[in-house]
Amino acid sequence: MSQLTNNLKEVLSTIPEKNVTLVAVSKTKPIALIQEAYDAGQRHFGENKVQELAEKAEAMPKDIHWHIIGHLQTNKVKYIAPFVYLIHSVDSIKLLKEINKQAAKNDRIINVLLQMHIAAEETKFGFDKSELMSLFKDNELSTFENVKVEGLMGMATFTDNEAQIRHEFNGLNEIYNQLTDQIKSSQPLKNAEMSILSMGMSGDYKIAIEEGSNMVRIGTTIFGDRNY
Repeated sequence: MSQLTNNLKEVLSTIPEKNVTLVAVSKTKPIALIQEAYDAGQRHFGENKVQELAEKAEAMPKDIHWHIIGHLQTNKVKYIAPFVYLIHSVDSIKLLKEINKQAAKNDRIINVLLQMHIAAEETKFGFDKSELMSLFKDNELSTFENVKVEGLMGMATFTDNEAQIRHEFNGLNEIYNQLTDQIKSSQPLKNAEMSILSMGMSGDYKIAIEEGSNMVRIGTTIFGDRNY
């Protein structure tokens, strides 16, 4: 058994199988390694660059669920709209509109996650809490008929301070639960389900799961260091 397969099995052993989806982050990794993970049973893969994602999707088996997890520019949406499984990084109304437009052109409904800015670093993208809440409160989401909001995504601060990481994940989980309750009760939305809370990467996914994550994005722990 290869080191990659061992790594994948070890990660899976730490994840509640029925409750948490593992997205293997394969960015910068060659087709051969992705195929190896595929052969070991992995079906969800994440990329952060559109061109790389499109090339890999063309070369790999068609039952793979491809996730775009990096910052997505509006002018790149058209290249992944025909096939992308889930867009994690919707961080603006402008991007949401473009995804809706390209989904309609491809006669699809594209599943997305709304990215919330929860980290201390200003360099990370995402909605703040007031923007996110108003998006649901004003029923603006209902105008995007070819988009389905499946939940939220967030990235914690890059720090060794576990208390801070836990606090940030816990805060996002609270907002996720608020919106879930709102959709189920007073304000149902046909294109918002709120079934996915995507948070946690190689260095903090165990904390994320403890704080309510049901989708983790893990690259280095499975594939090794990135190839820049």
